[in-house]
Amino acid sequence: MSWLVTGGAGYIGSHVVREFRRAGIDVVVLDDLSSGIASFVPDDVPFVRGSILDRDLVQEALRAHDVTGVVHVAGYKYAGVSVQRPLHTYEQNVTGTAVLLEAMAAEGVDRIVFSSSAAVYGTPPSDVVTEDTPKAPASPYGESKLIGEWLLRDQATATGLRHTSLRYFNVVGSGDSDLYDASPHNLFPLVFDALLEGRTPRINGDDYATPDGTCVRDYVHVADLAVSHVAAARRLDAGEPVEAAYNLGSGGGVSVREIMDAMNEGTGIDFTPEVAPRRPGDPDRIVADGTLAARDLDWRMRHTLLEMVRSAWEARRQAA
Repeated sequence: MSWLVTGGAGYIGSHVVREFRRAGIDVVVLDDLSSGIASFVPDDVPFVRGSILDRDLVQEALRAHDVTGVVHVAGYKYAGVSVQRPLHTYEQNVTGTAVLLEAMAAEGVDRIVFSSSAAVYGTPPSDVVTEDTPKAPASPYGESKLIGEWLLRDQATATGLRHTSLRYFNVVGSGDSDLYDASPHNLFPLVFDALLEGRTPRINGDDYATPDGTCVRDYVHVADLAVSHVAAARRLDAGEPVEAAYNLGSGGGVSVREIMDAMNEGTGIDFTPEVAPRRPGDPDRIVADGTLAARDLDWRMRHTLLEMVRSAWEARRQAA
């Protein structure tokens, strides 16, 4: 018996894989390496290379490895770019999830933890987001994640699928020094790449209605995120009740200026960020209420902002 982690060679998925192993739960990885990195998968973890769009491959992986549950992390994760690539985004995130659910139903696999996103909320009407905050995704990516949640809900009605969706906010840090965020669009790697190349990092807008004028966002450590995936899987295995969705956020939030200050200290590189014009559509502040996840999924902030920066910087430098 084992759990399948789709996208298990990616930044978040690989941390989930390692946390499952620490918990003594057998795990298998399925990843097409379109953005994942093969070396992120431990040598002793079964690795199936391929796409979740390939139903036969997915079904064979479920059968061959006696899979009883799935953590579905695979997908196209670039919200901004999804506006230019909507069809690709829907194919990967909506069709891919539907194919996975078909394969699971065919093999009798009846539990799933779904990687959702804060993007389902779009620009919320309040600056502290609960699971009941109205959903108004502002990109094809956010829309695709919300549709993914609907697919799970409807499949549960049809087949009794046991499921929960974890809505990530801004995931940063590293739980192992050989695992790093390789995204070309996320704030931490963008700052690190600039520093490693001798460029000055920049802030997009300093005229927001926040204490220091820069956007406030909710940053969480990837290792803390992984712990809650395991907790969710355990609850599903035990038949314990779970919510349809959980926010994984701090309840506080930090500004981009505070991130830059922590980058100064955490990297040991002194710099003054450039200030560029704000980006259209960026809300002043988005922070998540993680009360439900704290109650059910062992969710808590185990790392300070400085620890997030230092762990991510160490992993990125090791990969350089």
